Amino acid sequence: MTFPEVLYYLGYLIKKHYALKNQKRLPHKVISIGNITMGGTGKTPATIALAREAIKRRFNPCILTRGYKGKAKGPCFVSRGENPVLDEYQAGDEALLMAEKLKGVPVVKGKNRYEAGMFALSSLPLALSPDLFILDDGFQHWHLFRDKDILLIDVSNPFGKKHLLPVGRLREPLSSMKMADIIVITNTPTPPSPLRGEGKGGGDDNLISEIRQYNTSAPIFFAQHKPSEFIKMTGDKLSIEWSKDKKLFGFCGIGNPDSFRKTLLSLNIDLKGFKVFRDHYRYSPDDIKKIINLAKTSGAQWIVTTEKDIMRMKGFDMPENLVSLAIEFYVDDEFYEEVFRGIKNNL
Repeated sequence: MTFPEVLYYLGYLIKKHYALKNQKRLPHKVISIGNITMGGTGKTPATIALAREAIKRRFNPCILTRGYKGKAKGPCFVSRGENPVLDEYQAGDEALLMAEKLKGVPVVKGKNRYEAGMFALSSLPLALSPDLFILDDGFQHWHLFRDKDILLIDVSNPFGKKHLLPVGRLREPLSSMKMADIIVITNTPTPPSPLRGEGKGGGDDNLISEIRQYNTSAPIFFAQHKPSEFIKMTGDKLSIEWSKDKKLFGFCGIGNPDSFRKTLLSLNIDLKGFKVFRDHYRYSPDDIKKIINLAKTSGAQWIVTTEKDIMRMKGFDMPENLVSLAIEFYVDDEFYEEVFRGIKNNL
């Protein structure tokens, strides 16, 4: 462990000890989705999928999120279950995307997720009063008790080079995997399997063996993040087949840009160029002009980016040939059975 990692680790231990000592519990069940690395595991699509499944099971879910990069001070609503009430600058791109895609699900931003949950309970009308909380990016939020901890691990780059921040990508040591109740290996190249654990269903056997060194009991599932449709700036939706043989120029500012590039190439797109910005990059009108010029120079007919990136471009004068690619989280139904086992709604 390098000296910067030692300093980080000491701070991590102190913060975790204090948080667990002062941990609070909300009056309803809490399901957390998170990871132990910096970005790229697909938390936002997974959180959206879990909220939708909760609605199918007749829960009234509420998402509690830090609202990374959002400037609004919490606790506050990003959405009361209808349209967003904050913009991206105030809410952050991930929180705004969840608010736009999840009708009927309140999204509350707050650094302290216990306070955010109590704020939701005291502020929402009875019809929308939550009976289930989904903690977005919550694996390191030890201040709040969780009934289920779901840990996402990206199959393509699970632990970086196994160094802690600031040297590597790990937020905490690999030993922290023992705290997970359910583990999902994401971005798997083959369809999810109903079989769990121990190398069945297209997972990486070496990765599973490594996970089992630290967590011997949590069920392991395999999930894909699959493209579902293209969305024009007008809101019109285009099928995945629309893109076949089209000449596109791609760009993004997300945690795993190579995953987005590979997804585009898998669609038989003629990718004329690809521009990477840093994660959560806040675009300016000049950036948009540069992207348009790069696309023209490359010979592309269309420009494509992620839904998260579009959140950070709202309010700009956008080109008509810009589309975003929607990504959905796909996992076997047995995953949801495991998540909701022992969690009852108020009906």
